Amino acid sequence: MSKKIRVVVVDDSALVRSLLAEIINRQKDMECIGTANDPLIAREMIRELNPDVITLDVEMPRMDGIDFLGRLMRLRPMPVVMISTLTERGAEVTMKALELGAIDFVAKPRVGLASGLNDLAEQIVDKIRIAAVAHVRRGVVRDIPVAVAPLHPVGASVASASPGGLLGRLSTEKLICIGASTGGTEAIKEVLVQMPADSPAIVITQHMPPGFTTSFAARLNGLCQITVKEAVNGERILPGHAYIAPGGKQFHVTRSGANYVAVVDDGPAVNRHKPSVEVLFKSAAAVVGRNAFGIMLTGMGNDGAAAMREMKDAGSYNYVQDEASCIVFGMPREAIAHGAADEVLPLNQIAGALLARLRGSPDRVLHRI
Repeated sequence: MSKKIRVVVVDDSALVRSLLAEIINRQKDMECIGTANDPLIAREMIRELNPDVITLDVEMPRMDGIDFLGRLMRLRPMPVVMISTLTERGAEVTMKALELGAIDFVAKPRVGLASGLNDLAEQIVDKIRIAAVAHVRRGVVRDIPVAVAPLHPVGASVASASPGGLLGRLSTEKLICIGASTGGTEAIKEVLVQMPADSPAIVITQHMPPGFTTSFAARLNGLCQITVKEAVNGERILPGHAYIAPGGKQFHVTRSGANYVAVVDDGPAVNRHKPSVEVLFKSAAAVVGRNAFGIMLTGMGNDGAAAMREMKDAGSYNYVQDEASCIVFGMPREAIAHGAADEVLPLNQIAGALLARLRGSPDRVLHRI
């Protein structure tokens, strides 16, 4: 029998500790080896029991979960799954936790706690399993925007951002498509902070539940030279902007004349995900073709791999994050296995390679008249 995943639960609620322990102990491949009601007790328990994964609440007595996580990831990096209440503040704090090195999070219900957590049982144990095999990084928060040279030389003629234009633009307007899951919030930030203000439009699907993508987009918008926002159904997709799929919705692109347009709807889950990378990438293959660039970042599973191959067959150029720099190498591995990758690169080289290709490509018209 394989070794069980050993989990310590840290939460100030006795009910939550009991429920999480019960959920964990129902699994054949894991066990709750201890619970703690505050981080100071948890610290001693971690030293004594050496767990494989800890689940960590945010708001606790004596030291909040974020302070504890920051210290833990500096001194003893290990897999952490955050248990965060679905509130505006909870979403902002969760983004901070992911920056500090937490592997993933579960949105804890505010009402009906017992039934709500049991409804989330499959999600909780799946994320614990992923955390147990993830590549843990030491928490480093880099909030300083990076200075980026523009794609266009100063004084270059660039087309107006107003709707319309010649049909010839159908063959020149580029679109960058990014898919990610576990570990993706930081990976996406690593790419976007390197993009100049005159970047082609970027569309992004990051696996994330409702209520968290607003904070994610706002956080990135404050760090990047491009404008980052949640996608809104029917809006035009503009250069110099990045659009993030809203949590709990499907997001794809279509055309209206010469323009790309966002479609956000309540379509069914695909590959168990909503939003799904498969949905976004399939639309890019059908609508954008050879003017698309695909980027597959860290994440568990195979969501988007088949559609990324469709993008490549339609003429896109695709970048896939390499194993060493991934938190979880599932989605990138599957993209490579499907023959979807043109280049497999460390995370910190993807944006640079993309920008070099955009600057050096002979067909780099990029909205130019």
